[in-house]
Amino acid sequence: MRRLLLVTAAASLAAIGVASSQDATMSFFVTSVGSGKGADLGGLAGADAHCASLAEAAGVAGKTWRAYLSTSDTDARDRIGTGPWFNAKGVKIADDVASLHSDANAITKQTALNEKGEVVNGRGDKPNRHDVLTGSKPDGTKIADQTCGDWTLSGAEGAAMTGHHDRTGLDDSAAAKSWNSSHASRGGCSQEALRSTGGDGLFYCFAVN
Repeated sequence: MRRLLLVTAAASLAAIGVASSQDATMSFFVTSVGSGKGADLGGLAGADAHCASLAEAAGVAGKTWRAYLSTSDTDARDRIGTGPWFNAKGVKIADDVASLHSDANAITKQTALNEKGEVVNGRGDKPNRHDVLTGSKPDGTKIADQTCGDWTLSGAEGAAMTGHHDRTGLDDSAAAKSWNSSHASRGGCSQEALRSTGGDGLFYCFAVN
């Protein structure tokens, strides 16, 4: 009987250890608002600061936040830590960088929530806001000349690669269903240009710790 109790206690401690090793507080979200200046986010530093500000306003402190954005010399996949990442409801999005960029990730309209835990408008909603800025290929590496001047442009020049957080588009192609690499913006990098294709200057934020 005593041995059984010891075994049970050890199992319980092990389970607690596993549970405590994964912090399920929010470590991933889609921004509820963009900069308001189209794809001019103030560069990577400005985008990171925007992530941190939104997370803090939502009551999540003690984490270092990075925007999932590539630039001319930086790959988005190398900016976001090692995972795992959880949304505002505690749902796991991915275990690590490899699974995030594979079919194993859990990004859908229902899970790609903003920092307030709210569903972000997608295709079929008004307004549609499913174009999320990334500047990235499907594997999370940079795409030349599709980062709106490394996130400093807000006019008629430039373009930004976007993904669909709701994993839907005009057809059933892989690109239309891609969370991070669906199509480039058209008509430049302004707020109006981004909205014209179904976006609003939103982007993904990940906690690196």
